[in-house]
Amino acid sequence: MIDESRSVEPTLEPLDEFVVVQPLSDESETRAGLILPASATEAAPCRTGIVTEVGTDADGVDVGDKVLYPREAGYDVRLGGIDVKILKREEIIARIHD
Repeated sequence: MIDESRSVEPTLEPLDEFVVVQPLSDESETRAGLILPASATEAAPCRTGIVTEVGTDADGVDVGDKVLYPREAGYDVRLGGIDVKILKREEIIARIHD
């Protein structure tokens, strides 16, 4: 018998060359302090996110890295109420150091 009263936190473990990225908000602030709404940046070809899990064959990125990737790349997944992207390592364009 399964005890349904117990809540299990879902986890996502990428395999091989896959990486799990939590996208950052598209809303951004300019250097002058102006806040650009997400609708103003929807046409941007790239997004940024934080790497949350890394597959065994995904070299060059680590958990916690801020990365740049194409907006249409990967797979959208909703896990435990959080939206994440599953990308192949080769789809990640760059690490961001700020």
